[in-house]
Amino acid sequence: MTRSETSAPATPRTWRKPPFIANPLLRYGLLAVLVIYLVWAFGSLPFNWARISEGLPRAARIFGGGFPPSFERFDLLLTGFKESLQIAVLATLLGVLLSIPFAVMAARNVAPLPVYFLGRAVIILSRSFHPVIVAILFVAAVGFGPLAGILTLTLYSIGFVGKLLAEEIEEIDWGQVEAMKATGAGYFAILVYAVFPQILPRQVGLSMYQLDSNLRASAVVGIVGAGGIGGTLMNAFGRYDYAFAFAILLVIIAVILISEGVSGWVRKKIW
Repeated sequence: MTRSETSAPATPRTWRKPPFIANPLLRYGLLAVLVIYLVWAFGSLPFNWARISEGLPRAARIFGGGFPPSFERFDLLLTGFKESLQIAVLATLLGVLLSIPFAVMAARNVAPLPVYFLGRAVIILSRSFHPVIVAILFVAAVGFGPLAGILTLTLYSIGFVGKLLAEEIEEIDWGQVEAMKATGAGYFAILVYAVFPQILPRQVGLSMYQLDSNLRASAVVGIVGAGGIGGTLMNAFGRYDYAFAFAILLVIIAVILISEGVSGWVRKKIW
């Protein structure tokens, strides 16, 4: 009998994904610090448990008063929603169009260093504040109404779409750019024929997602006077008309679901 026949079979080896932090002391130390911080945060925040216990029955009354939802003032609901839709569509169109040059400026592989810093600064500034804060500033600047909402969501769209498009430009296939350069093409020709075709599917998907986001955000910024269905919703809660308020919420949910289905269909056709 040979040596190979008498030797024990080898134990099968299984692959295990290495941990994100290889050092076990550092890994468990960070976990302990996180647990300690959570305990400290919950212990130091001023939770008013008596008020919370009183608020639970109040919340039950609000939800109870909202059912069944009331669509008696459907004309008012339709007017507010139509304004929100107009705000969202206009802001998305303006934001996506303006985000393209800023995305090119913020892409390190196609923009000079000073232009890159300028583009990144604009995108970072656009993403630094919540739309509600920006809406308050625009309402103070241009007054109540849909113009403040359009300006707010346009700035919001530039920040989000511009950032993701810039990252997409930085990940393009550089071979197409080199081929265009070899033919003597200029900078703008390279952008139009070598860069933009590669990011077009991503841009369409981002535009559809941003439209969804702007539809939701238009209801929020309307609460502070930037037009749209948000003002109608705030007035309904202010009058304790919870049935009408819940009807508005149901319409917003239905519109977002329809928008999500349309955007999914468009992305499927493109990709």
